Amino acid sequence: MTADKEKRRAISREAARKRRRVESNVFGDLCRLLPLQPSVRAHLDKPSVIRLTLSYIRIHTLLKDNPGVKAEVSDAVKCGRFNGKEERWECDGGRDEEEEKETEEDVKTLEETNMYLRTLEGFLMVLSTDGDMIFLSHNVSNYMGLTQTELMGHNIFEFTHPCDHEEIKNNLRLTTTGILFGGKRDFVMRVKSALTHRGRSTNLKSATWKVLHCQGQVKVCLNPSGSCLLLTCQPLPLSHTLLSTHTFTSQHSMDMRFTFCDQRVMSLLGYAPDELLGRSIYDLCHTLDANCLTKNHMNLCIKTQSVSGKYRMLVKGGGYVWVETHSAVIPSVRPSKSRPGAHHPLCILCVTYVLSGVEEPSLQLSVDQTVSSYRS
Repeated sequence: MTADKEKRRAISREAARKRRRVESNVFGDLCRLLPLQPSVRAHLDKPSVIRLTLSYIRIHTLLKDNPGVKAEVSDAVKCGRFNGKEERWECDGGRDEEEEKETEEDVKTLEETNMYLRTLEGFLMVLSTDGDMIFLSHNVSNYMGLTQTELMGHNIFEFTHPCDHEEIKNNLRLTTTGILFGGKRDFVMRVKSALTHRGRSTNLKSATWKVLHCQGQVKVCLNPSGSCLLLTCQPLPLSHTLLSTHTFTSQHSMDMRFTFCDQRVMSLLGYAPDELLGRSIYDLCHTLDANCLTKNHMNLCIKTQSVSGKYRMLVKGGGYVWVETHSAVIPSVRPSKSRPGAHHPLCILCVTYVLSGVEEPSLQLSVDQTVSSYRS
């Protein structure tokens, strides 16, 4: 009886070893198919291989899918269905020359892509409607301290602030109205960053929150489950926030009343800095763009940094200019050794870019513009 038990155990152990060998071979073959460098593949565990494989399958499906032009998408949405064409690949002779041409084109495309990423000062991200990170550009490590392979396949909600989850879900949600009007997205979210202020990588458990300004568009695919969100993500504050003749800086209380404004506002908007002290920035905003400014204000109060998007600011005497404001909440007084326990109220620092000349200068949209015109 004992001999039979030992025999069965030996057979069971051998079968288990065989299953493990087969499993290892399958994972090894699967890993070698991934378009990654050998040094990266060598450090992948089995869950990572599965995660990255699924991501690349979804990318391949996304690139093959052809949603058609906007009009076709609109008609499909109205009819409640999607139609598409199947791609057909034909093989013929003379592939060597074609492959060489494709290789040269790939190199040029890669160079252009790297140039765009450097200019962007951010990274690209593709999200599924469930929040899975299908793809991220390789330079994501410069901003989050985590590599492309560490993030792909994970869910965005694992790396974002819990208070931002509802806003992210709203932006991932597909609606008929949103698709018909282009499906554009523009929002701010906080993500975990394993980078210190000196640029060194730390453990994810010690990660801090980095504010990202995300802009992009919904891509509707033939298969509804393949629809996704294409985003460009830029960290705030932007490093290219430079002062020029078409830019002015201002400081505000937390209710957006001016406490300081530099002299450049005189040449750009016509107001003397002293005229603006104590006034709300909402007094200078075009009425139709008040919602844009309110959204920016809410993002500032919750996330400490924000980009307003383009809105119209009224010019003294009449008309308006298009502007965009980059804002951050900062302590108005820095702690010092002489006053370690001093109260440090918060304030808002704004850098406003004037993007256009004065439009409709004869149009007066506020009482202040009327008074200014009367006095002049």
